[in-house]
Amino acid sequence: MSFTVEIDNRTIKLDKKTPILSIIKDYDPEKRAVAARVNNRVRELTYEINRDCKVEILTVKDYDAIKVYEASLRYVVAMAFARCYPNLKIRFSYNVSRSINITFIDGKTFATSSMRDRIIAEIDKIIAADLPLKRMKVSLEEATRVYDECGFEDKKAILKYRPEINVHLYSCAEYLDYMYTHMVPSTGYLHDYELRLYTPGFMLQYPRAEEGGKIPPFEDDPTFHRTLKESHDWAKIVGSDTVAGINGSIENRGTIEFINLCEARHNRMLCELGEIIEKDIDSISLICIAGPSSSGKTTFANRLRIELLSRGINPIRISLDDYYLPKSEAPLDADGKPDLEHIEALDIPLFNQNMLDLINGETVTLPRFDFQSGKRVPGRTIHIGKNEPIIIEGIHALNDRMTTDIPKSAKFKIFIAPQAQMNLDDHNPLSLTDLRLIRRIVRDYKFRNASAEETLSMWPSVRAGEFRWIYLCQEGSDYVYNSMLSYELPVMKKYALPLLQAIEVESPYFPVAQRLIRMLKFFVDMPDEWVPSNSLMREFIGGSCYADV
Repeated sequence: MSFTVEIDNRTIKLDKKTPILSIIKDYDPEKRAVAARVNNRVRELTYEINRDCKVEILTVKDYDAIKVYEASLRYVVAMAFARCYPNLKIRFSYNVSRSINITFIDGKTFATSSMRDRIIAEIDKIIAADLPLKRMKVSLEEATRVYDECGFEDKKAILKYRPEINVHLYSCAEYLDYMYTHMVPSTGYLHDYELRLYTPGFMLQYPRAEEGGKIPPFEDDPTFHRTLKESHDWAKIVGSDTVAGINGSIENRGTIEFINLCEARHNRMLCELGEIIEKDIDSISLICIAGPSSSGKTTFANRLRIELLSRGINPIRISLDDYYLPKSEAPLDADGKPDLEHIEALDIPLFNQNMLDLINGETVTLPRFDFQSGKRVPGRTIHIGKNEPIIIEGIHALNDRMTTDIPKSAKFKIFIAPQAQMNLDDHNPLSLTDLRLIRRIVRDYKFRNASAEETLSMWPSVRAGEFRWIYLCQEGSDYVYNSMLSYELPVMKKYALPLLQAIEVESPYFPVAQRLIRMLKFFVDMPDEWVPSNSLMREFIGGSCYADV
């Protein structure tokens, strides 16, 4: 029985089951394709088509394809290490400059130039050989045996929480591994990567979809890297640096103890922040807070205010949202629509003048933006005195353009984001961007009546704004507040899964939803009744004591 395949504006008639590779081989001789979307589901290029369908070829310029490319590259790098240094165990983690950090489990080995040269030579050899990556399905029992033979105790630990009865392993020559996602057909598809020394390990760079399929320039970010290291060190102490460790902590410590353990870390950071600000309160006039979407900025600002009040400091909160220009005066985006994330969408001169007047002891009537009319109206009239710093929070709060008239010594900058190095196993790190996306999906549905599809549709624009306006200011911050709570995904799971599962296969956001579901399924369910009302987590799941503040 024949069937029709629509692919790249062409229609092809087939009369037998055919791999995608065979269909595209004539016009992809350089192997630039990475994966394909078949009737809106991401498939490997080895997938065999046997019915009418629409096929979209994906390259490194496509977000879904980059996930496949990056996982396949990790596989090859792990394979190269296994060949060159069979007794050395490595761990991958997402890190600075949108790169993958490679560290050594033993904590004693340090990367060297000669090691780098040897690994690069082996990676290039594997890629040049164009070795096939073969997928095979095995039972949980067989996967356990394979992991025992390979010394993959970390992979073995997560099998306990896998809901399926089978595991898909990949073999390449003599090497076996599993990356929890689709893979390229063979190693020859991995054209581009860079491996650089980054003591004590390496940094692995790969093409990025947001960069048009190119590898972005490496930009070091020591503040971000230090925060990630501190977070990982703490996670190792409490056993929450892996999904299996988090699940085990919940099962062994109990829900209440694990929640309180994680919340205690947030309390300690707030106390540390309070001490730093208190010591320099005579100099600090502005406390500026910024971070990417769904970092928990609102709850954090409220909790910081309480912390400072307990020290005799009476901060006043001012919202940057009240300084929006009318939409008619806002810059336009690429589609000709008002770009409300652009810094020029705010009345920068007025904000500077108001802040300077307040710091100089003058009484100021602040504006209030009326979102219904789309215009500013007079707001509250305030005057600040001694020990009354101004807290400003928003996407541009750390950008010095907003406060050019204020001396740098009078500004205390806080960058907030969930920052951790959490892994399914040593070779499979979890994306903190996906964690924030899950936070936002849950929050938008609960408080804005927005479906998961609506949130997903906005996410690329949100991410573009973060790269343009937020991350560039992170390195100049005085304090990085890590808003990650190790228990949050077990709590979020019951809220997020139904919303993601409701996305139908025809939706353009179905592939992303499936990826998030695959991540969430490994976490045990955790009740949220013991999550404190002032917890940052309440900003997303509801029940916050700051809801009306």
